[in-house]
Amino acid sequence: MRRREALASGVAILTLLVIVAMTPAAHGAAKFAVRLAAVMNSIPRKAVAPAPAGMPTGVAFHGTPVVGALFSTTGTGALGNHFCTASVVRSPHKDLAITAAHCVTHHNGAIQFVPGYAGGNEPYGVWTISKVIVDQAWSASASIDDDVAFLVVAPSPDGVSIQDVTGAEDIGFERPASLPVQVIGYPDGHDLPLICRNRTSMPLPHQLEFDCGHYIDGTSGGPFLIGTGPDDADGTVIGVIGGYQQGGDLPQISYAAAFGPNVAALYQIAAKQS
Repeated sequence: MRRREALASGVAILTLLVIVAMTPAAHGAAKFAVRLAAVMNSIPRKAVAPAPAGMPTGVAFHGTPVVGALFSTTGTGALGNHFCTASVVRSPHKDLAITAAHCVTHHNGAIQFVPGYAGGNEPYGVWTISKVIVDQAWSASASIDDDVAFLVVAPSPDGVSIQDVTGAEDIGFERPASLPVQVIGYPDGHDLPLICRNRTSMPLPHQLEFDCGHYIDGTSGGPFLIGTGPDDADGTVIGVIGGYQQGGDLPQISYAAAFGPNVAALYQIAAKQS
């Protein structure tokens, strides 16, 4: 769940001014702090950093079988709200999906995966996550370069594996920093996924950046896909929304830990454990 578009800089400035106002002979600063607080509170959250003119924005579409939403469950076992995005990746046992580690490592209760979820419909069924696999570097220190989790998806009651139903994305490691990608994610509170295309950049070591508007909470775990066809079909995952700032503090800038040797090793562990 990517972080909210908080007014962090405004809060920091206001806090500093309040500290100054507590010193002697600083009544003017105190009055200014009060006025600043009133102005900041009157600004709509997303107006603080509007998307630049000409930047692409995510467009709602009716989904693709290999990408879906992760759901919590209610006390009765029914689906609750969806909270992150995941996608099926090719594996020997045909039972792996991938998402961001921050989506699932502190999640309480059962997790259900609904591939191709759209408009309240579950066209490929509801699948139970039986195991979450993350890197030790994430478990120990929430390393932004290891914000990746593999999900073992339990077979259907009649023994069918999810990959045989939905197909799967390939997974790619150590790809170039600048590539045209397609990114899919399920925003919180919406029943259709977003899709957007743009090129990646690498503003920080091992961190990919993707600029496209409307990617808010819930899109975390959404795949960065290369090599997709015109029908939004299967491609190759080279990152998932997460990493730096847990995917980004602003809806128009998303990040992903670039898949390197660490993620390749984690995939091998997941493929053997599944």
